[in-house]
Amino acid sequence: MSEDHRKMRVLLAEDSPLTRQIEVSALKTIGYEHILEAEDGDAAVALLEQGEEVDLIISDWNMPNRGGLELLQWVRKNDRWSGLPFIMATGQGDKAQEQAARDAGATGFIPKPFQARELEERILEAIGARIQPEKTGKRVPEYTASGKLKLKIAHIQITDHLVLGVARHLIESGVFQPRRFELETQCMGGWNPVRQALEEGTVDGACVLAPIAMDLFAFDVPIRLTLFAHRNGSVMVRSKHGSYKEPWKDFFKGRSFLIPHKMSIHHMLTHQFFSGMGLSAGMITAGRHYDVNLEVVAPVDMPGYLKGNDGTCGFMVAEPLATKTIASGLTDLQFLSSEMWNNHPCCVLAMRRELVDAHEEALLEFHELLVAAGRFIKNRPENSARIAVDFLDPEKTVGLKVPVLKNVLTDPMGIRTDDLYPSKEELDVIQHYMVHDMGIGKLIDLDEFVDCRFAEAACGDRQSKALTSPEFSSALVEPRGAKEHDSSRTMLAREGKYLTFALQGQEFGLDILKIREIIGMRPIRAIPQAPSYIKGVINLRDQVIPIMDLRLRFGMEAQDYTERTCIVVLEMESSEKTVFMGVIVDSVSEVKDVLASQIEDTSSFGATIQPDYILGMAKLDNGVKLLLDMEHVLDVII
Repeated sequence: MSEDHRKMRVLLAEDSPLTRQIEVSALKTIGYEHILEAEDGDAAVALLEQGEEVDLIISDWNMPNRGGLELLQWVRKNDRWSGLPFIMATGQGDKAQEQAARDAGATGFIPKPFQARELEERILEAIGARIQPEKTGKRVPEYTASGKLKLKIAHIQITDHLVLGVARHLIESGVFQPRRFELETQCMGGWNPVRQALEEGTVDGACVLAPIAMDLFAFDVPIRLTLFAHRNGSVMVRSKHGSYKEPWKDFFKGRSFLIPHKMSIHHMLTHQFFSGMGLSAGMITAGRHYDVNLEVVAPVDMPGYLKGNDGTCGFMVAEPLATKTIASGLTDLQFLSSEMWNNHPCCVLAMRRELVDAHEEALLEFHELLVAAGRFIKNRPENSARIAVDFLDPEKTVGLKVPVLKNVLTDPMGIRTDDLYPSKEELDVIQHYMVHDMGIGKLIDLDEFVDCRFAEAACGDRQSKALTSPEFSSALVEPRGAKEHDSSRTMLAREGKYLTFALQGQEFGLDILKIREIIGMRPIRAIPQAPSYIKGVINLRDQVIPIMDLRLRFGMEAQDYTERTCIVVLEMESSEKTVFMGVIVDSVSEVKDVLASQIEDTSSFGATIQPDYILGMAKLDNGVKLLLDMEHVLDVII
């Protein structure tokens, strides 16, 4: 089929304005410009009845008034629209929901959250422009030239999967030399690609949420759970939009809350937390409303989603994303997952059964490596944090820092990787709560699902432990004290290397990760009607760069430029593009390492500069440096 499919008129039904905006952007990214928007199923029906020409419907499942399933049923009963391609796009990403959508006549199904490329693939399949590859239901093992088994293991960008990254590091550094396998890790954009890869057999295994793995097994996907990937390690945070005061539940009521997947421990603990507060929480459906509306968002997208939506009260997610948002001042800590259920399982290693049955020796060696990696993380957290930065953020899009990750790995109530033995009893707690208390998922035979052979050999002797289960406590609701769980947590994002420089006798610091280069003064071309502190622009290697005088920006007295005056060229990320900006300083001094423990909040000292411009005050051996928040200083530009 030609590119004419991009001229199709798409009807998009989605009740969340922000999600609808994101999905419209995804459609435009892949070339679809003719888009009709409907806020629910009733609005979609009204547009169709008005005679709007539509070639494709993409609908959310959970919407008030008329949901996606009801809209689909209406379309299929209407002679004019009965043959219209219909894609169900839903946060209800479990197999039962997909089967229900297919049975009702959906020609496509895409679980949220999804990337633009995933959406394009589903559209092409729904309109018949691309034939879905035949699913053989079997993973065919691959081998190296020397006869080693190639193991392709999927994961996403969370600390929960760090055992896989450390395992890869141990191989690459020569500490561990596998005799029977070769490891390939595959980082994916979210849980849905991981689930699909496991189901279709395009990977040999994956670090995946335990409830997703159990859901796949319930629908006869040939996988086995062979190891836990970690214990604990998730955090609930609340937005700083709004006043958090008694009665505490009023802060959450009537707002949205983000979870990474319907089939997740995060969903389970979130449900129990809000139930303990006397609030109902769930995904909106036609005829059913909740006190708190749960929305599924990819973990890496949660901070941006929260920042752009005052109606969202918080989220629950794996580390290090939660601590990163606390450190940046976007959220406040609500509770650590271990405070509700200590040593709880979350992500697991799920392997395709073809590999489990036929390659016992190679998989035993692989599991021994993972267990060793887990112990490495416990015993060497700083080294592990450095490994994590490259493994979890290879493209440097998440902005992870070693101090944040080290804090996550050393928190006594945080993630644990030293006990990866799979407990059927704990998995049974999960499945019974989800089925009986939440009404999702199916009960499975855990003796068939869990294969402990490799864990028994790799983990060695284990002492039996008393079975625990999640418990709600009123202490989880109350605000945290200023010193609880490390008072320097909010300073972690500010730790790092800083270029120090002088302005009117005061010392300042700039994060060197934001600095492109330092150049001497040169002719500046003035810009008419610009603010006084915008001196003009320069041409730097055929790139036009605006120049700001920091003295004037801070309301200081102007002075003549000297041979020590410099222009520091910054490279800043805005919401849509990379921005380059030059700032004039009196002189530059040196690069200094600044620890979180050396930084104090701006409220603790009297500064003449606008507080928003200052990240904090660094108390170093050679004096005090004011660390600048350049996003706020340059807000006139970016």
